[in-house]
Amino acid sequence: MKLMKVLIVMMLVVFASTAVLAVEGGNARKGKYLFKKSCKTCHSAGAEGGEVTPLAKTMGQWDRFFSKDKHKKNADAWSEMSEKDLMDINQFLFDHAVDSDSPETCG
Repeated sequence: MKLMKVLIVMMLVVFASTAVLAVEGGNARKGKYLFKKSCKTCHSAGAEGGEVTPLAKTMGQWDRFFSKDKHKKNADAWSEMSEKDLMDINQFLFDHAVDSDSPETCG
């Protein structure tokens, strides 16, 4: 019985910490469209930037990547996008990351 309570508490903590990482206000559907339109040019198999899919990172890693603007320093494509577009792409990648409820490759 005590083990069951501990497991339930651990599950709640994991769920709560994952929810904190979630992007606020992003539209995953629009993000998928923007990712395919703007990102796949450089990030498909054999392309200059190497293949990147939502499965390349965990939800937390995607959020940290966007919050630190890591890509902005290296790519002109990001400088041409609005903050809302970047938030939408982040939401798509977050929602379909390797550790999400619905991992996806972006086929």
